[in-house]
Amino acid sequence: MSLVTENREEGNVMDQHGPEPALMIRGELVGLGPLRRDLASTFQRWMNDLGVVRTLAQPRRPMTVDAEHAWLDGALTSSDAIFTIYELDTLRPIGNTGLENIHATNGTCEFGIVIGERDAWGKGHGTEATRLMLSYAFDVLGLHSVRLAVYANNERAIRAYERAGFRRAGRIRGAQRIGRARIDEIMMDAVVDDFEPSFLHEIMHP
Repeated sequence: MSLVTENREEGNVMDQHGPEPALMIRGELVGLGPLRRDLASTFQRWMNDLGVVRTLAQPRRPMTVDAEHAWLDGALTSSDAIFTIYELDTLRPIGNTGLENIHATNGTCEFGIVIGERDAWGKGHGTEATRLMLSYAFDVLGLHSVRLAVYANNERAIRAYERAGFRRAGRIRGAQRIGRARIDEIMMDAVVDDFEPSFLHEIMHP
């Protein structure tokens, strides 16, 4: 059953997660839109799922609603470019992605992504969202390179990043820990010279 229903009195398309999102970028599988305060409980649920956060470089402690709202307050007013990822078929929010520490002079930034809905894993959503973010970085923001760090044992994520166009740039031994295990960190980057202009370039230069 579709999550989307029509509110005939208001003439709006609604879903169980609130109003239809304002998507800035659309792909074939996912769309990217701004963060929304009304999704704080959804974001909180993702951050309390150990299977989701196990490979995120952040404290694995209980995330309260207040803490999630505090994060949102900071993210909504920061200079970072942070998006909610929506599954286009249902307009369901399935994750977040962003470009952080954007350095306009050097044209560099750091990339991050989390797919919070487990049933959206392994379907290409993360790969497409990553490609859309690289297009946004290069063709909208005019950046030169995007870098990321990923746990060496997170092979699914590494494959997705490589499919999106990232290349391995180095390895930091024992830089991260998951429970009792010490894990190497893989550094990856993507450089504008390796990418053809995307559909976003055409939008920016009609």
